[in-house]
Amino acid sequence: MRTVALVVCCAVGAAGQSDNSAREKLIESLDSLARTQLEARATAIAKIHTRADAERRKETTRRKIVELMGGLPEHRGAVAVKQFGILEEPGFRVEKLAYESLPGFWVTANLYVPASGGGPFPAVLLTPGHEATGKQSQYSFGANFARSGIIALAIDPLGQGERLQYFDPAQKKSIIGGSTGEHGEANVPAMLIGEDIARYFVNDGMRGIDYLIGRPDVDANRIGALGCSGGGTATAYLAALDDRVKVAGVACYITSFQELLPSATGVQEAEQSIPRFIEQGLDFADWVELFAPKPYAIISTTNDMFPFEGARRTFEETKRFYSIYGAQDNIRWITGPGGHGNLGPISPAILGFFLHHLKGAPAGDASFAPMRPARPEELLCTPTGQISTALGGETIASIVQSRARELLPVKRPLSSKTELQHLQSRLREDIRALASASAPPGSNPPAVRIVSREPRDGYRMDVIAIPNAIPSGGAELPGLIAVPNRGGRKPAVLIVDSQPVAKMLADGEVDRLAKAGNVVMAFEPTPAPPGTEGLKSPYLGPFNLLSLRASLVGKTIPGIRIDDVIHAVEWLLSLPDVDSSKLTVYGDGPMGPVVLHAAVLDARIRRVVVENSLATYRMAIEQPLHRNMPEVLIPGVLRRYDLGDLLLALSPRAVTLVNPQDATGTVMTTDQFRKDLDYVFQSEAMLGTPQRIRVVSRGAGEPLPLE
Repeated sequence: MRTVALVVCCAVGAAGQSDNSAREKLIESLDSLARTQLEARATAIAKIHTRADAERRKETTRRKIVELMGGLPEHRGAVAVKQFGILEEPGFRVEKLAYESLPGFWVTANLYVPASGGGPFPAVLLTPGHEATGKQSQYSFGANFARSGIIALAIDPLGQGERLQYFDPAQKKSIIGGSTGEHGEANVPAMLIGEDIARYFVNDGMRGIDYLIGRPDVDANRIGALGCSGGGTATAYLAALDDRVKVAGVACYITSFQELLPSATGVQEAEQSIPRFIEQGLDFADWVELFAPKPYAIISTTNDMFPFEGARRTFEETKRFYSIYGAQDNIRWITGPGGHGNLGPISPAILGFFLHHLKGAPAGDASFAPMRPARPEELLCTPTGQISTALGGETIASIVQSRARELLPVKRPLSSKTELQHLQSRLREDIRALASASAPPGSNPPAVRIVSREPRDGYRMDVIAIPNAIPSGGAELPGLIAVPNRGGRKPAVLIVDSQPVAKMLADGEVDRLAKAGNVVMAFEPTPAPPGTEGLKSPYLGPFNLLSLRASLVGKTIPGIRIDDVIHAVEWLLSLPDVDSSKLTVYGDGPMGPVVLHAAVLDARIRRVVVENSLATYRMAIEQPLHRNMPEVLIPGVLRRYDLGDLLLALSPRAVTLVNPQDATGTVMTTDQFRKDLDYVFQSEAMLGTPQRIRVVSRGAGEPLPLE
């Protein structure tokens, strides 16, 4: 049996795409969709000829962006500030402080103040890149601004410096990993409630400006913003959405999606990948054009990981946009040699740009002296070096928990068949809208390729290759089908698993089910691991960046896989050996939510079994730490439904839940599961089907409860 299984496994591997090319083809397909969407945007931009056209575009763009972020927090009252001391330096002083961005949500910062002159001074908000040191990395720019007569406020972005969201006091570091991992983990619950973590980056900057203009030594009419890399992202967003910023410099971030997506860099970060951004007709240039006609510097290095040619493309477009206002001289492209973040050679040009537009200095490079703090630790504000251990207060996780209580509908039991029917109808629309699942049940079956055929004891085993359901996807999904020898139509089992062949053949499930008289089909939906993109954090898992890439163009990994399942059902039910009224679909792990969604859309799936799968999306909000959520993430899903609603919508069909898990991947007890989904079981009792949903445990080696 082991030799036969090995032969079949090798054949299945040959049937699919080798060297991870199935995943690469998915990326190519998503990028192709992005190009189509970007071409539509280019057509719309080409029609802008007048200032009125430009203003209408800006109004529409700003509204779209704010909606995609989930709105911006409201600013109320003066900014609360805590002071932590002053450093006296030659020509300037550094005030160490923290201000409240939201109630209880503190931002640590260094304020660089000129030593001479009474002000009011111009001021610049400095946002660092993804450096672990946060604001400490801004010492050189802060010192040079202050020595030039400009106040500079250097802040710690969330997840960096003294603002780690997942700080472990015992290890004195983040549980999650680096800053991009922190951002991604914090973004998951925000996305589930229809928001994006970018809204909090913007709000941090806005409240920083609130603090600056509240100081008597700051001129509120001369506010600038400068950031590089991740700080460039935050600065681009802030400048586009806060009219109080009068001069902006964005370094090592501005490019174009046309150049970025197929590059080695690709999608990079949670806050840099706002869901549906490209789908809604937006590109990097929109951040710049929202600032028109005010002075803006696109700052690029020739060998940056954010493609230089993309920056050129965006500069050319925005220069034309600025010319509509007669302000083409206000848009500047400052370029220099080297890789990502290599601002040293062009720092004089950057400083000169701000001095010219904030102080009226002559245009051109300024004198810039690179500086480093003698003792970097003295720039820390809090006594412990972390807000969480020194000040406490809120985190993004706790803020999103509060937001969820405000925004999400209360789950109430269904009490009638009419309510059930309404839920079923609404969910079919919601799934298609949110998950972007588009495959219609009942369409023509795909042209499945038979790779090999082998007689077995009481059945035959075919290794198959299934075209995926993505238009122009070009990939084949590896799978197999076991068909009993006895005549007539037989019940069918469709196994949906990320590693079905090796797993199912090894544990004998395919053999057992086929010998019991079932037609058994198993396949791997798009895309299979491992990933080729960078792993930002073990907690986020290997699908994080792919999920972000899909979301930019309005797609989701669950939605793509839902279509694959419906695609497979079409072919399976077209076989003369299959009794179409007796189809069971099994999903394991991240495929569990996929199968539940597919079954709501496709009534031909008569029974559903899911194992080792997430019990509710809400758990990723209630549990600050969660694992591998990007693989099952649907942005905004909790505004409309949770997995318990899918269980209800499958009525009167039977559902079996085997070893359900929480958001960390821990198996729940039956009592825990029933308590967390109490409204589901109350509904079942009221609808007269209390036994329809089963929750069972399965140990290693025990057969699957598929019969």
